[in-house]
Amino acid sequence: MTWAECTGRPHRPHPWQNMTCIKKPARHAWQSAARLLEWRHCTFHQPAMSTTDQDTDAPITHFSHCHVGILNQLSRLSELPALLAPAALARKTAEQAIGFFGKGMYVHHKEEEQELFPAVRSSAQAGPERLRVEGLIEQLVAGHRELEAFWEQIAPGLHKVAKGQDTKLDELTLERLVVQYRAHAELEETEFLPLAETILGRNSNHMAALGLSLHMRHVPHFTAHL
Repeated sequence: MTWAECTGRPHRPHPWQNMTCIKKPARHAWQSAARLLEWRHCTFHQPAMSTTDQDTDAPITHFSHCHVGILNQLSRLSELPALLAPAALARKTAEQAIGFFGKGMYVHHKEEEQELFPAVRSSAQAGPERLRVEGLIEQLVAGHRELEAFWEQIAPGLHKVAKGQDTKLDELTLERLVVQYRAHAELEETEFLPLAETILGRNSNHMAALGLSLHMRHVPHFTAHL
């Protein structure tokens, strides 16, 4: 079909004069335009809308549907800055916990069990005092193993939090660690350490020996090269 026949206009010389035109019914042209203009998935995970006759007959409505998805996403996007601070705090808290409990807790328990407890036990007077010391040490050592087990259960999840990865923390075990460690520390602070100070304080050499032993634990070790 010629240009004049296609357009219904008189023939005029034009750069497009050699172009041909395929005439389509108006309805098909609207459908093609609607599909071309359709911003695929522009509703951003909204329930999918089927391409019905109503869609193609009312293409303006299509744009309104797109705007619903756009506005929903903008609302979510506007909330993002407020979410960044808590996320950053969660990562920092997890990193600090890993740094302290992942090593410091074990060092603390080891120092108590290898230095403090033996020193107090050996210096305690035979009888009720030593029995009390033995009972407290047994309770505290058992507490160390339980607390370490709690930590090892939640540590993998905390490592993921520290890396910003999605995870679900074992909240029950975490709460048990917090509650029981507080009780453990209170037992040491209110009962065992005052008793230890009384027992070791009777002999300044015993207290000095404990201090020296702890000091040597924290002195850096250097390898000698011959």
